[in-house]
Amino acid sequence: MYLIAELAEHVSLSRSTLLYYEKQGLIAGKRQANGYRIYSEKDAQRLRLIQKLQAGGLTLKECKACLNSRVDRSLLLKRLQQLDDDIAQKQQSRQLLAAMLGEGELKAWHQSLDKVAPDAHLEWLMNQGFTQKEALRLKWLSKDMNTHEQYMNDFMRVFEALDRWGPGSEKDTLEALAKVPFEPARIMDIGCGKGIATTLLAAHTSAHITAVDNDEPALARLVERARGDGVLDSIETICVSMTDLSFDEARFDLIWAEGSAYIMGVANAFTQWQKFLEPKGVLVLSDLVWLNDAPSQEALTFWQQEYPDMTTVARRVEQANEAGYTVIDTFSLSEESWQSYIKPLEARVNALRSNMPESAALRDIETELNIYRQYLGEFGYQMFVLQKTKP
Repeated sequence: MYLIAELAEHVSLSRSTLLYYEKQGLIAGKRQANGYRIYSEKDAQRLRLIQKLQAGGLTLKECKACLNSRVDRSLLLKRLQQLDDDIAQKQQSRQLLAAMLGEGELKAWHQSLDKVAPDAHLEWLMNQGFTQKEALRLKWLSKDMNTHEQYMNDFMRVFEALDRWGPGSEKDTLEALAKVPFEPARIMDIGCGKGIATTLLAAHTSAHITAVDNDEPALARLVERARGDGVLDSIETICVSMTDLSFDEARFDLIWAEGSAYIMGVANAFTQWQKFLEPKGVLVLSDLVWLNDAPSQEALTFWQQEYPDMTTVARRVEQANEAGYTVIDTFSLSEESWQSYIKPLEARVNALRSNMPESAALRDIETELNIYRQYLGEFGYQMFVLQKTKP
């Protein structure tokens, strides 16, 4: 027999908890002549059983029901499902924490976060010590903070020798320029890279061109190229992220962005860049889109992972209209544009393969090249020539 303090110590519960349990009819002490209540071994064992049932996720009310009648199987099945859900959630939490400590991959997490909170995602990456340039690349390339430095070193080793980092050609650039319904005077080339399109625009217009990129070596190559082509006087280079532009409103009559708007999200670019255009100004950009309503599963899976925002031409047109543009023209980049990108990249990968056998970046580039070989035509780059309509 136990006094209440003894029973509390015996089952590791507080005195107030036992009094509450007694009030609920779970245990029943017997009052002695001296006024003290005593509890039996049966009460102690009922308390042990209640503790076990609570450990299974049952409420106190449900424990009482189980003690006093047959077990409700539907109730237990419901609690079991809840526990399974809790375990799965906790496992996901553990995997995330482990990955942040370098014990796993963060790719899926970065992808999911970038869908729901792209700006906060970018700011958070920068708070982890990445520069804005590194953070932007992390979002779109390795998507793994722990292997990012090595990944980016390998990535840059592949691409540093290449002038084109995406599909494009002189023919397609000039075709898009020909669609602009006026002679531009002030052009901003966003994400200009090494300046292939920039110098071409300078050679075929009399405009002053502001070339924007967040990669200093790329801008240095642009200056070298422009000097060689004799158009350097027309070009001003500014090293800044496309997400942090601070130009005056209506400063430009033409904004050019070949293959770069995806970095901040095309729909976001439509909205954010519009204020830099004068009334009736034109935005020209190219973006990777689906050209087939029913693409192959392998291609679909690949691009859902690598470019989750990828959509159809029709949807990009809708987004442009919603942001306050009318479509002057849109066309798919030519085979020449793709080959001018793919062939040099394949040659570079082949030259480096034996020296980088364990490189995740090289492996990813080879995978992407294989997707191009098999499924190009189901997707492609699309040029959009858009005129501002909103004031």
